[in-house]
Amino acid sequence: MFFERPESGEIAVVVHIDFNDQQAKYGPEEFVELAISAGADPVAVVTGSRLKPDSKYFVGTGKLEEIREIVVAEGVEVVLFDHALSPSQERNLESVLKCRVLDRTGLILDIFAQRARTHEGKLQVELAQLQHMSTRLVRGWTHLERQKGGIGMRGPGETQLETDRRLLRERIKSIQKRLEKVNSQRDQSRRSRSRSDVPTVSLVGYTNAGKSTLFNRVTGADVYAADQLFATLDPTLRRLEIEQVGPVVLADTVGFIRQLPHRLVKAFQATLKESSEADLLLHVIDAADNDRDDNIKHVDLVLEEIDANELPTLLVFNKIDALETGAPRIDRDEQGNPWRVWLSAKEGWGIDLLEQAIAERLAVDVMDETIVVPAEFGRLRSLLFEQGAVRSESYDDFGRCLLELRLPRKDFLQILARVGMREDQVQAA
Repeated sequence: MFFERPESGEIAVVVHIDFNDQQAKYGPEEFVELAISAGADPVAVVTGSRLKPDSKYFVGTGKLEEIREIVVAEGVEVVLFDHALSPSQERNLESVLKCRVLDRTGLILDIFAQRARTHEGKLQVELAQLQHMSTRLVRGWTHLERQKGGIGMRGPGETQLETDRRLLRERIKSIQKRLEKVNSQRDQSRRSRSRSDVPTVSLVGYTNAGKSTLFNRVTGADVYAADQLFATLDPTLRRLEIEQVGPVVLADTVGFIRQLPHRLVKAFQATLKESSEADLLLHVIDAADNDRDDNIKHVDLVLEEIDANELPTLLVFNKIDALETGAPRIDRDEQGNPWRVWLSAKEGWGIDLLEQAIAERLAVDVMDETIVVPAEFGRLRSLLFEQGAVRSESYDDFGRCLLELRLPRKDFLQILARVGMREDQVQAA
């Protein structure tokens, strides 16, 4: 019942209030984009500032009257608050404004409901919606317009409070059991990849940073990508070959956003596990975004919440085609390791540099040396050529075969085992 939506957008008013106790100030532009992504048609943006939220209406009486006048004049159907509202504030606002009121969490949940495609994604969204709704169930819900579709969740409108709560609890338990089954299947897949030594690289980043476009460019996949917030919701995995590393699983995950509701992070814990258990994170950043430094901080906060902040991370500055002096390059740290790559997924600039950086970060123990291959171990020579590990072949004055190699050491040890040799038997040239 949570996924039916009307075809036409609803007329909306966006409300954004700055509070003096906020450490970081930000404008309403991103929330307006969220509203448009949800299918709303914002006709006005109401801004203001207060020392702290009003306990009854969140805004002051003067600002409330300003909003009410716009609602009446424009025929507004929903008022969207760029903040978290308490259930009582939401009800009080609706009683005065005579239309539906939705807070930031409700709007993000609605977008997630529209974008979920897989069975798991839909279950995760519905769980978050039901948990959010359970806090809104109060005695006296009689406005049955909450049953209609549109932006935000509409409750059943029933007045039998205990019946509602019991049904919600049962549904939540049912979904949690089904998600546990999906989670165990995901865990089994991850264990299988771990046993086969296939590393996982996970794309993370602020929403609309270009993760899906980059994913499609690197893997040749056809994942939905659009210039809108939360275009990707369901995780997508693809296998690709990285030179000197071999097969790698690349995961495209949901984008992050400032003030991402905690219950959403919790509901999508299984999906985000692809990031928290990855061998390498690719933190994709919109290089042309004026708020890119602030966005990086918000992504880091979510990564900390899912215990992924200590994982090896490669920063990927995307959309350099929108910069005046953008050119593909790799930035290295003091040890010479790549820590930042500049590229354009849309234009295909710098993709080879990204693959080179991934190879360097994953293939930590790369064997890059010349060895002597005894004549009686001709099979070792053929297997190394078969692996594509031989950079050059030559012979010394004694007629011994010299192979210049570059390959992961673990692969070299596996080849030695196949021909019955130990590493201490290999002579360096």
